[in-house]
Amino acid sequence: MQLPLSRLGILLGGLLAGTTALAQAPSTGNPDQPVNVTQPTPLPVFGNPIIRDKYTADPAALVVGNTVYLYTGHDDPPPGKEWYYMKQWLCYSSTDMLHWTEHPSPLSVQAFSWAKADAWASQVVERGGKYYWYAAVEHGSSNGKAIGVAVADSPTGPFWDARGSALITNDMTRDTNITWDDIDPTVFIDSQGQAYLYWGNTVCYWAKLKPNMTELDGPIHAITTLPQFTEAPWLHYRKGWYYLSYATGFPEKIAYAMSRSLEGPWEYKGILNEVAGNSNTNHQSIIEFRDEWYFIYHNGSINTHGSSFHRSVCIDRLHYNKDGTLQRVQMTSEGLTVPAGKRR
Repeated sequence: MQLPLSRLGILLGGLLAGTTALAQAPSTGNPDQPVNVTQPTPLPVFGNPIIRDKYTADPAALVVGNTVYLYTGHDDPPPGKEWYYMKQWLCYSSTDMLHWTEHPSPLSVQAFSWAKADAWASQVVERGGKYYWYAAVEHGSSNGKAIGVAVADSPTGPFWDARGSALITNDMTRDTNITWDDIDPTVFIDSQGQAYLYWGNTVCYWAKLKPNMTELDGPIHAITTLPQFTEAPWLHYRKGWYYLSYATGFPEKIAYAMSRSLEGPWEYKGILNEVAGNSNTNHQSIIEFRDEWYFIYHNGSINTHGSSFHRSVCIDRLHYNKDGTLQRVQMTSEGLTVPAGKRR
């Protein structure tokens, strides 16, 4: 049996004297028997994956001042069941990208009275002192996946349904004949204050949001120029360029495109991240924190009993070329070994 990447990272840590990220022993927690926390709980410091007492997936990070908040899905399939059984989202925070604190789960499917299942990929953004959580769930009465919006006064919640109904339902998107194309929402607010919602599976959709962040402001558009778009769009900005990264193919890699505008046109640039070991899906979050860029993703490197439905969040650095294009991400089992902002 191949040595899991996470354990390899711990073994390598013993050879890297003076590094912080791998200095502590691995957690004794069992991700197959997770315990829900009831108060903020500091976690041991690891390499990759960064969390080992729970299976975590679909990471979405938010920078608020000197703190990074990491929101993830929670893979929790019953024994012998092979699928994405996910009932709640999890929340972690860090001030250095090495030491993480788990907070009580701030949101579950039950927060949306109109939803019935599937706490799938999500993202939290801040506007006007409020925190808006866009989440994909299974609708209770309208066939297929839907996107809801929750809101809170704090990045750690509690969050509540901001609308009382879905923002996006399957009958609003007609470019495919599948019922799961309305997933993986990502939101970006430009320098003029205009918010954009991107989402999709097999087709990438986008629409403007009204300033209240809970209503669409205009029609839904479909992007037809992204090669082999599968799912997981994510938007970020740097030095005049917008970047749209997304999962491509299956098993999934991460590809990306660039544009001068959030409304396109998008120019495809190539593969950013390869297949992430023992995980058919590949879902990314890209942030800048303390003047450094990070690529947050999940893989299947914890003991998953041969299943691709037990995923774990990892973090590696993201680098740019002089022309603004992205260098391919180097996935490591060591992960981050220097606190954010301390490499120089």
